[in-house]
Amino acid sequence: MKIRADWQGGLSFIGQGESGHEILMDASRSAGGEDRGARPMELLLHGLAGCMGIDVVMILQKMQAEIEDLEIQVQGKRAEEHPRRFLEITISFRISGKGLDDNKVSRAVELSHSKYCSASNSLTAEIITDYSYNNLEQ
Repeated sequence: MKIRADWQGGLSFIGQGESGHEILMDASRSAGGEDRGARPMELLLHGLAGCMGIDVVMILQKMQAEIEDLEIQVQGKRAEEHPRRFLEITISFRISGKGLDDNKVSRAVELSHSKYCSASNSLTAEIITDYSYNNLEQ
């Protein structure tokens, strides 16, 4: 897998991956940027949410659940000193749909985190997961 990031002046870059999609990245104004795009560390959390989210959807679908809504919230705690890496990341899933139960949802989240998600398994930060669900078949 490869990406390319082209400098746009200031502290701004446009990244493009093999998929062909572009992402604008920039630093905040307080850090000397122009606040024209996402922060690189935000994108890392977005990647984690997308990776685990895709896994959870696919796993629940294989378990015959029908997902109607899925919201993922991710919060990262960073070190105070440089390189200011993530020390702890909490990823919370809020799922609504039919055919959901605690065993299915907990298993889907656990399998994503421990086995399938390349992003979570590439990070050294402690990753904490939690979930809630609303079974709409009542």
